[in-house]
Amino acid sequence: MATSTTQVFAKALKLSALLVVTVAAVCSLVGYLLVGVDGVLTAMLGSAIALVFTSMTILSVLFGARLPLGGFYGLVLGGWLLKVVLFGILLAVLQRMEFIHGPTLFFAIVISVLGSLGIDSWVVLRSRIPTIDSRD
Repeated sequence: MATSTTQVFAKALKLSALLVVTVAAVCSLVGYLLVGVDGVLTAMLGSAIALVFTSMTILSVLFGARLPLGGFYGLVLGGWLLKVVLFGILLAVLQRMEFIHGPTLFFAIVISVLGSLGIDSWVVLRSRIPTIDSRD
C-alpha cells in the first residue's frame, strides 16, 4: 500500500504505463487484422499519445503538490489547458496522415485514457495517506 503522495503517483504512473502497453498490444493485433501494418502503427501511436497525456496529468499533480495552493491550481489548470491545445493540434496533424486508421486510433486512446482514470482512482482510494496532522 502506498503511504506517501510520491508513492501513490509513482504507482499510478507504473500501472498506467502497464495498461497502455497492454492496450497497444491488443489494439495492434486488432488493427493488424482489420487493415494490416497501418493498424499496428495507428495503435502504437494512439497508445503513445494516451501515455504522454495521462503522464502529464499525473506529473502536474505531483509537482503541483509541492507548491502553495495557488501554484498547485495554476500548474494543474495550465497543464490541462496545454493538453487541450496540444491534443487539438495533434488531431489536426493526424487527420492529414494517410496511414491513420480512425477507429483503431479512437479505441486505443479512449480505452487507455479511461483505464488510466480508473487506475488513478483505484490507487488513490487504496492509499494510506494521513489527512490530519496529529501534532497539534
